[in-house]
Amino acid sequence: MDILKAQQLLERMASLLRAESRSLLYQHGLQPVQFEALHYLSICNRYSDTPMGVTEYLGQTKGSVSQTLKVLEKKGLIEKTPDKADKRVTHLSVTKIGLELVHSILPSPLLESASKQLSQEETTSIEASLHCLLRNMQHANNFKTFGQCSTCRHNIKHSDDKYMCGLTNEALSRPDIELICREHEPLNQAVCSS
Repeated sequence: MDILKAQQLLERMASLLRAESRSLLYQHGLQPVQFEALHYLSICNRYSDTPMGVTEYLGQTKGSVSQTLKVLEKKGLIEKTPDKADKRVTHLSVTKIGLELVHSILPSPLLESASKQLSQEETTSIEASLHCLLRNMQHANNFKTFGQCSTCRHNIKHSDDKYMCGLTNEALSRPDIELICREHEPLNQAVCSS
């Protein structure tokens, strides 16, 4: 692989997606980072729906994430709830209006349109390659994976609809295991290869 060419292609695609996102978000008075936080909160689990989870996922400072969350709360897109067991912990949930906004913007209309030009085999190959590239980058830099519980080594399946988190020893439902978690550790720690 020509690394420079791959980086240029990825940066150009990211630039096109950011431009589209900025245009769509402008109508709602949101910045891309604010929408990234909202989207993250719409797909994360109860162990990850905290300001610290958002901070780790975005790779931002606590201060900038705090400002982002204030904007989302003021716009009625998220709500804060204190943890029942530990009052120092605050959980963040996306409101109905917030979820509607996420679903109206994602998936990217631009990417969706472009992908219709590709065969199923091509889209599957691209997705698998991008997934491996991301996983390798995360592994090389010791970044958290933020994967779905269903792909985590801590997920223990008891029956078709009953699961348990081996890390917290708490019950998980089928919908729970489809959410992303900041404590995620891939089932297979091996790095993707060609």
